[in-house]
Amino acid sequence: MDLNRRTFLLGAPALTSLALLPRTGAAQVGRFDYAAMYAPIEDDLYPVPGVPLSKVNSAFLRREVPYDGPEPPGTIVIDPRARYLYHVQESGMAMRYGVGVGRAGFSWSGEATVHDKQEWPDWYPPKEMFGRQPELMEQMGELPGGPGMPGGPGNPLGARALYLWQGNKDTLYRIHGTFEPWTIGTNVSSGCIRMINQDAIDLYGRTPVGTKVVVLGKSGQGAKGTAARS
Repeated sequence: MDLNRRTFLLGAPALTSLALLPRTGAAQVGRFDYAAMYAPIEDDLYPVPGVPLSKVNSAFLRREVPYDGPEPPGTIVIDPRARYLYHVQESGMAMRYGVGVGRAGFSWSGEATVHDKQEWPDWYPPKEMFGRQPELMEQMGELPGGPGMPGGPGNPLGARALYLWQGNKDTLYRIHGTFEPWTIGTNVSSGCIRMINQDAIDLYGRTPVGTKVVVLGKSGQGAKGTAARS
């Protein structure tokens, strides 16, 4: 998959870090009741377990931070190096979420659009993934779109998914939830952007179809990526 090349005003990694750092530091943690924010959710289609906060680095929990980037409100900006996703808001602020990103060989950067969004999405691993992990086929059922796993608590896409497209082409990359919150802040996926389920639900509610998504690269430019996702 060829991702569009673009030069960002936040181009250099050092500038990216400076632009996205919260000015008030760790004191902002006190503004959030994380026990309530990450409590179990019982009134969804399926129950969402509470997050064991002792297993998650507090630096990757959701919080509102100042944001100095050039993107307009409503944009999603992902900084894979810092392992943060920013939902840009009004008045120079952003909601910041910790994420899990692509492991070695599966990172990508560029621009995309949220073409679709699904609650408790089905998972259709691409054929490249079946090639690498043939044992996955044993976990699949026959769904309308082919071999896949129906949405639910055992599905690696979690409670919500945003589907990223470029023009009329599905990139096969997703922003999605996970039932493994302890993996947030790590390089763990096959290119998808992984979020705590409670955060994925929160972002889902803020994100209409058509939202622009910017994934920053090492040099601040779009790059070519590998089309294999989980």
